[in-house]
Amino acid sequence: MQLVLAVDGHGMFYAQQKLGWFFDPRRLLELAREQAGGEPASALWYAGLKDHTDQRPFRDALTSLGFTVRTRPLREFGGGDAETRHYGRANLEVEIAIDLMAVAGRTDEVWLLSGSRDLERLVEVLRARGLRIVVMSTEGMVARELRNAADRFVDLASLRERLEKAEALQAPVFQRQGAAQATP
Repeated sequence: MQLVLAVDGHGMFYAQQKLGWFFDPRRLLELAREQAGGEPASALWYAGLKDHTDQRPFRDALTSLGFTVRTRPLREFGGGDAETRHYGRANLEVEIAIDLMAVAGRTDEVWLLSGSRDLERLVEVLRARGLRIVVMSTEGMVARELRNAADRFVDLASLRERLEKAEALQAPVFQRQGAAQATP
């Protein structure tokens, strides 16, 4: 099975805050590998940035895991000084739609980690082309229209054991090995 992952980073950040835990992109890829019986055909992550250095280490880590990372600047609202400046969405739905339409001919299933109502029509078109669409988000963070357009909805809360970031596993190697023996 050819599986494609598409992660709306902005939407998933807020969904994870609502859940009270964060998922590990590495574990998400592992789950996708299990389901697909091999490497996903594509793994795409979309992120809005305040500036070109924003989230750089995280984006580099995603790339090293095998994700293609697409970015756009966040829209800036408010005054010119930092205290009155506010950032809004980057509106990456167009990039998500273009990428998924580009791979649709060689894909069987899409895992769309988003809750954006703006992706409803994309999901309808992909399903009409024969793709199976699984929307992953959490209750209260997914538009009813998107959820209804998909073949299946998976609440991230049900995947906590499989996806939750385990801080002990994420510690740098020098802290994991011999940390108990080291004395200041």
